[in-house]
Amino acid sequence: MRRPVALRLSAALSTMALAAATGAVLTVPEASAATGGATGYASQNGGTTGGAGGQTVRATTGTQIHQALCGRASSSTPITIEVEGTINHANTAKVSGGSCNTAAGVIELKQISNVTLVGVGSGAVFVQLGIHIRQSSNIIIQNVTVKNVRKSGSPTSNGGDAIGMESDVRNVWVDHATLEASGGESDGFDGLFDLKDNTQYVTLSYSTLRNSGRGGLIGSSETQLNNGFVTFHHNLYENVDSRTPLLRGGIAHIYNNYYVKLNKSGINSRAGAHAKVDNNYFKDSKDVLGTFYTDTTGYWQVSGNTFDNVTWSTPGSDNHPAGPNPQSNTTVSIPYAYSLDAASCVPDIVTRTAGANKGLKVSDGNCSPTNPTDPTNPTDPTDPTDPTDPTTPGGTNLSIGAGADGSSKASGTSYGNVRDGDMNTYWSPSGSTGSVSIKWPSATSVSALDIREAAGAQGAIGSWRVLDADTGAVLKTGSGAGAITIPTTSLRKITFEITGSSGTPKIAEFETYAG
Repeated sequence: MRRPVALRLSAALSTMALAAATGAVLTVPEASAATGGATGYASQNGGTTGGAGGQTVRATTGTQIHQALCGRASSSTPITIEVEGTINHANTAKVSGGSCNTAAGVIELKQISNVTLVGVGSGAVFVQLGIHIRQSSNIIIQNVTVKNVRKSGSPTSNGGDAIGMESDVRNVWVDHATLEASGGESDGFDGLFDLKDNTQYVTLSYSTLRNSGRGGLIGSSETQLNNGFVTFHHNLYENVDSRTPLLRGGIAHIYNNYYVKLNKSGINSRAGAHAKVDNNYFKDSKDVLGTFYTDTTGYWQVSGNTFDNVTWSTPGSDNHPAGPNPQSNTTVSIPYAYSLDAASCVPDIVTRTAGANKGLKVSDGNCSPTNPTDPTNPTDPTDPTDPTDPTTPGGTNLSIGAGADGSSKASGTSYGNVRDGDMNTYWSPSGSTGSVSIKWPSATSVSALDIREAAGAQGAIGSWRVLDADTGAVLKTGSGAGAITIPTTSLRKITFEITGSSGTPKIAEFETYAG
C-alpha cells in the first residue's frame, strides 16, 4: 500500500540521518515516474509539472508576474507565465490577493503551487532582482537569466541569492537558466542557487552559473540536515570561488556538469551529505571535490570524471580534499533513469546547451544536442525554420577552410577564429553589436548555420540577422545563439549580424551547412 506523502518524507529523513552517521548505502522513498518533462529528483515524489493544464499569460514586468499569480482562482490553480523583457526593481511591485503572497523588489513564489515561469521571445532577464520560492511546491523555472542580485549595497533582493528556496519547498525544476553575479560576498553578492530549511526534490539542469563567490548550497548550517534529493546535471559552472554546490546532509546526484575555474573549492560534501558524482569535467580548478572548511565530513561516490589541470591542497583538520585520484567512500542509489554523456564530450555538449536562450536544447545521451520542439517560441513552437531549431545541422561544416571578415573585431580576437574548428578561440565585435561573415571563392549552397558561443559568454547574443552578403537580402532574424535554418541559398558570402546583446558577444564557431 502506498504511504501518505508525510509518512514517506519522515521515513526518508530518518534514512538520511542514519546514513549520515554511518556512511551506509542510501536509498530513497518509493517514487513516481518522471512527469511533465522534469528530470532527476524533480521527477520523483509525484513529479514536477508546474503550470501544465492551466492558463497561459504573458508578463513583461515583475508586477505583471505578481498580478498573474494573484489573479488565479486559488493558490494552487495551474498557470504558465511567459516572461519577456527586463524585470527589475522599478517594475516589480507587491500585489495582493487571496491566491498569492508577494513582495516588492523580489519575484515571490510563496505559499503557492503549480506554476511555470518561462522566458520567451527575445528573453527574460531579471536584473538585480532575485526569485524567491518559499513554502511552495510543483514549480518550474525555465529559460531565464538572473544577474547581479545583491544582499548588501543598493538595491538588495532575496538575500543576495539569484534563485533561493526555503521553508518546506517540494518539487522544483530549474532548467536552462543563466545565473550570474559580478563578485563575491565582499562585493555584495551571495549564492546563485540556495536551498534551505526543508527543501527537497529539486533539479538544476542545463544552466550556467558564473562569476560568483558562491555557486550555491543545500542547508544553511551544519545542523540543518532536512534538505536533499537534489540533482545537478549538464550545468556550466565558470569562474566561481566555491560551493558548486556545498552540501550539508541529504543526497545529491551530480553528473555531466562542466566546471571551469573553480578558484577555491568545488563540490563540498559535509555534515554527512552523500554525493554521487558521475562523468563530470573539471578544468583549471582547485579542490573540486571533498570536505572543506569543517571537520564534519561528508561522503561521495565517484566514477567517470575527468580532472584537467586540477590542483589539490594538503589535507588538514578542516580540509579534506578527495584528490588527487579521488576514490569513493560510499554508495548512493539513484531511483530514476538517466543517460550519461561521456566526460570527454561534456565541455562541448554543455557549452552548446546550458543557459538561457539556447532553444531548450538538451543532450541526446550521445553527446549531441537535440530538442523536438521549442516552447519558448510560443508564436509557432513547431516551426521547422525556427532559429532554435531542435537539431544541430548535419554533414560537413562548410566554414572550415573558408575565408572570414566582418565589421569590427575586439582586441585579441580574429574573424578567422570563427571557422578554425577550435572552441577555445573566438571573435568579438569592438562594441556590443557587429557582424562576422564566412566567404567562399565560388557560389556555395547553404541552408543551415550553427552559431556557437565561447565558454563564459553563453546568452550574450541577443537579436540578430542572417544576410546574403552578395545581395543584402535578409535570410532570417531571431535571438540567441544556436542552430539556425535558413532558406537554401547559393551565395559567396553569408553574414551573421548581431543587432542586440546582453553582454560581450563571443562567437567561437560560425558553422555553415548545406543541409
